[in-house]
Amino acid sequence: MTSDKLVNLLQDAYVDEIETIMNYISNGVSLHGIRAEQVGQSLLNDVQEELNHAQLLAERLNTLGEVPHGSLDAVMSQQSLQPPAERNDVESVIKGVIDAETEAIELYREIIELAGEEGDYVTEDLAVQLLTDEEAHRAEFRDFAIEYDLEL
Repeated sequence: MTSDKLVNLLQDAYVDEIETIMNYISNGVSLHGIRAEQVGQSLLNDVQEELNHAQLLAERLNTLGEVPHGSLDAVMSQQSLQPPAERNDVESVIKGVIDAETEAIELYREIIELAGEEGDYVTEDLAVQLLTDEEAHRAEFRDFAIEYDLEL
């Protein structure tokens, strides 16, 4: 049986993916300027992948007999990924994406470890798949950071 702690981590991951979708769309359509186009388009291109992550997590929670959080139960916390006041502030968006992806990576690693300890190899495998995607996305935005000469 899956522990409450693991279920809570899966719920957190699900809500984080939903929050990421909101912030990626908002930042992707709101960024302005020639330099912002590539970053904004990258965010919009990644929305479907993040939606797929949320769906996979929701399905796993359902399989475990849990109901994925609805909007009233969702606690959102991605401060650094909020759309900036200045619509051409590409640097803050890049840093925000890196922060959010780093948090996701840490969460998926925690899920992997706990699921492995509990013998929940299906959840462990799912978290490994999602971790792979998040690491690739963070690497893409680290490349943007290098291009923008940002200090991380």
